[in-house]
Amino acid sequence: MVGKLLAEAIGTFWLVLGGCGSAVLAAAYPNLGIGFLGVSLAFGLSVLSMAVAIGHISGCHLNPAVTAGLAASGRFPVGDVLKYWAAQVAGGVFGAWILWIIASGGGAGFDAAASGFASNGYGKHSPGGYALAACLIVEVVLTAVFLFVIHGATDRRNSTAIAPIAIGLCLTLIHLVSIPVTNTSVNPARSTATAIFQGGWALSQLWLFWAAPLVGGILGGLLYRNVADNAE
Repeated sequence: MVGKLLAEAIGTFWLVLGGCGSAVLAAAYPNLGIGFLGVSLAFGLSVLSMAVAIGHISGCHLNPAVTAGLAASGRFPVGDVLKYWAAQVAGGVFGAWILWIIASGGGAGFDAAASGFASNGYGKHSPGGYALAACLIVEVVLTAVFLFVIHGATDRRNSTAIAPIAIGLCLTLIHLVSIPVTNTSVNPARSTATAIFQGGWALSQLWLFWAAPLVGGILGGLLYRNVADNAE
């Protein structure tokens, strides 16, 4: 279990540093900004690369919603859920801390609170000004789809060799859809990590980015189990 938890912490560290780092450092960089497409790819590539690196060790959840969805479908021991969550949050916070150090050294008076630090939000803190209801729906639905894809891609009846690609590209697509709405969470550990350093509104709105992804993850896991069971 120690090795699995370390793998989850390292993987979530990379997800936050790679994905949120692209948003904070490179999304709007003068003349070379990577924009929404680049940030979306960064999140997808971070998961794809870690799925190959640690998938055989811990399953490469990197996300409390993924762990909850796999537990709901019977693919992961319920007794290990909180251990995985703790490792994921710890790794994510460490990744955000490293990102904060890098961003603060840019010599441009970086302020995590003022910049938002790639945090997730709704209402006036949504990139597109989307209301709470819209943000709730997008996070639940997209997390459910993400878990459905994860279950299918890793099903023993499937060719699991391409699972990292399918999962990484699914996360890329999720970001392309929802960055304008919530700045894309679908991952409570990622949301917690950046909210801690933003320190203000992101912490007060963090409840949504735990509740919605967890509900969506569990729904996605149960939906896949129901579909798969009825296909046998």
